Amino acid sequence: MADEHLLAIIVDSFWKILLPGLTMTIPLTIISFTLALLLAVIAALVQFADLKGLKQLARFYIWVFRGTPLLVQLFVVFYGLPNIGILIDPFPAAVLVFSFNEGAYCAETIRSALESVPKGQFEAGLCVGMSYMQIMRRIILPQALRTAFPPLSNSLIAMVKDTSLAANITVSEMFMATQRIVARTYEPLLLYIEVGLIYLLFSSVLTFLQRLGEKKLSTYGNQEG
Repeated sequence: MADEHLLAIIVDSFWKILLPGLTMTIPLTIISFTLALLLAVIAALVQFADLKGLKQLARFYIWVFRGTPLLVQLFVVFYGLPNIGILIDPFPAAVLVFSFNEGAYCAETIRSALESVPKGQFEAGLCVGMSYMQIMRRIILPQALRTAFPPLSNSLIAMVKDTSLAANITVSEMFMATQRIVARTYEPLLLYIEVGLIYLLFSSVLTFLQRLGEKKLSTYGNQEG
């Protein structure tokens, strides 16, 4: 009877955990990572172009968000900003923090990828009469993308797992759903293992897509060469 009861809890909770994962965790990850990439590209290009004032601003942004814990950033935005009259709902607050936090890390990834492209290729583009934007779009960025794709993919996979921290600011993602079920069933071991396996499932799908992307970029690079 005890085994049947535990099995019933596992089966019933699976869908109650998976659904918030599909409707909250995955959208939170996709929206945040998209905005993070936008911030990262801007910060990386500003540094690569060596625009003095903007470069220092980008470096300051990266320094702050890489140097402070993600959980602290969530608490500052969600619990701290209301003290100065700025109220942000849980989901937008999580998107804001995850975007700026991940953007700081991705900016360094993209910057290093841009700098890995030999400078001679930039000079060669100038010699044949290409503009700065043409050189970046046709020569520098395609090569940098192949270098940056694996670490950026790893950052995306890490973000899927980091979204569990959003439960601390009352975002109803799948870790919070698990906590609520645990409070009702008193089966923490089984349920936390179950949610861990669901995170593993999501990460495995992204890992598979990462390998496909790397293979495609590698094939494109070989053809281009």
